[in-house]
Formats: sequence, C-alpha cells, structure tokens
Amino acid sequence: MKPLNLITLILLIVGGLNWGLVGLFNFDLVSALFGADSMLARIVYILVGLSALWQVVPLFAAFGSDQPSALRGRSAH
Repeated sequence: MKPLNLITLILLIVGGLNWGLVGLFNFDLVSALFGADSMLARIVYILVGLSALWQVVPLFAAFGSDQPSALRGRSAH
C-alpha cells in the first residue's frame, strides 16, 4: 500500500471514530485533545476532509474496474 494511501486511511479511521463518539456520546475527541476551535483541531479536520477526497479516486477506480482485486486495494498483475 502506498504511504499516502495508508496515511489517508488512518486519518479517515480517526475521523470516523471521532464522529462515532460525537453521535453516541456528544464527545468530540479531537476538540478534547487539541482544544475547541483551536488551529490544531481545525488542521486535523481539514486533513480528514482532504483524506476523504484522496480516497474517492481509488474508490471510483475500483468501481470502474472488472478486477475484484481492485476492490481490495491491490493492483492486478
């Protein structure tokens, strides 16, 4: 897996877990760690959003491919 894809995947997992905490317990972990409305919290939110945009590309590539391995994030060789 490419390093950038791994980083964006980790950020998406962090973002998803954070939204789960917000939905279940009304607790924003990112704000709790970095301070509500802090620049660092905003940077984390921006990076999570950019990660989602980055992961859209392989998603559409997987849907456009007839190779089942594309859906698992592996290239067919």
